[in-house]
Amino acid sequence: MSMEGLVAVVTGSSRGIGKGIAKIFGEQGARVAVVARSEEEGGRLPGNIHLTVKEIQDTGGQGMAFRCDVTDEEQVEALAAAVVEAYGRIDVLVNNAGVQVNVGLLDLQTRHWDLTMRVNLRGPFLCCKHLVPIMTQQGSGSIINITSGAAERVRPNGISYSVTKAGLNMMTLGLAQELEEHNIAVNALNPGGIKTEGAVLVRPADFDWTGWEPPEVVGEASAWLAIQNAKTFTGQVVDRAEFGKTWGI
Repeated sequence: MSMEGLVAVVTGSSRGIGKGIAKIFGEQGARVAVVARSEEEGGRLPGNIHLTVKEIQDTGGQGMAFRCDVTDEEQVEALAAAVVEAYGRIDVLVNNAGVQVNVGLLDLQTRHWDLTMRVNLRGPFLCCKHLVPIMTQQGSGSIINITSGAAERVRPNGISYSVTKAGLNMMTLGLAQELEEHNIAVNALNPGGIKTEGAVLVRPADFDWTGWEPPEVVGEASAWLAIQNAKTFTGQVVDRAEFGKTWGI
């Protein structure tokens, strides 16, 4: 499997799953646009876009940092132009940026509901709206939306997150139909239990991490999806744990 020559945009790649995907893409030969808001250390979670680029380059890959708030349409529009200016094309879009607020619906502040909707749904919408036209001009491409099992299983204090991931799945299925004529694959990937910096932050120190995987395993499945098109594999919501069993063969 090789992504040699492809240009991949990965949102939310300053840390966690996005960073794991970006690193694997770099190892597979892609030129990676590392996209997130975090440019410096000092926040609640470690990591920033420049550190991710350095890790990609340290393993022989190619990466470039692009600061962007995916909820801001002007910034997303500028991102599309900047990536094309730097790399000449866009072949893969991974909509990974996301937030989760673990509060019961009646206690949830309206601003936190709105934030979840903006990042988890408006963000992918804007990225598709402004980056996908570049793919249609090229006549091929692949979009990977990072979803969650929460789209189908309600979790305590997680209604807002579940709503956004269910919506993202429907966006995936609908967009796959719309873009089929342009030979662009659109799929959603459920990572399963991944031990990210954010996951560690919200869990107790004695939490049992048995069965949880590092972020890089999501990159391996994403790399397979990245080289698909509308003729080979599209319109699917897939579980990363099933990669190589019921899909990815």
